[in-house]
Amino acid sequence: MKISPIGIIHSPFKELSGMPIQPSGAKGANGWIEVFAEFQSGLKDLEGFSHIILLYEFHCSREFKLEVIPFMDTKPRGLFATRAPNRPNPVGLSIVKLDKVENGKLYIQNIDILDGSPLIDIKPFVPEFDVPENAKAGWLEHTGKTAQDKKSDDRFK
Repeated sequence: MKISPIGIIHSPFKELSGMPIQPSGAKGANGWIEVFAEFQSGLKDLEGFSHIILLYEFHCSREFKLEVIPFMDTKPRGLFATRAPNRPNPVGLSIVKLDKVENGKLYIQNIDILDGSPLIDIKPFVPEFDVPENAKAGWLEHTGKTAQDKKSDDRFK
């Protein structure tokens, strides 16, 4: 498999510790994406969407464990039942608000991504496709916590 960056994500977060752990905990955090010139024509028609899905590399991720203590819990959980950044394939996913597209740059809100993260792909967020009926949140439903309550720490350095 060959994956190459299509751009670079810029955010106010220069280090892992203290970052929001999800876009819902990043309200008011603004950033921008520099899309490389050879991919900019693919941005046509994106501005009509209020939100976009970003796939990016957790470029500071090193080793992974198959059981982790996630930010929103105190018990070990299976890695694939979490959104922990240290993964076998360090791919992140965030849904952010799109403000505007201008000269190959995307201006976004509610960003929870480390500055300098390589962008892998952009997809439009479509509620009809992306919000399934009767979705369940597994163990997260029982924590009584929300992403707004948590910030990242050093556990995944």
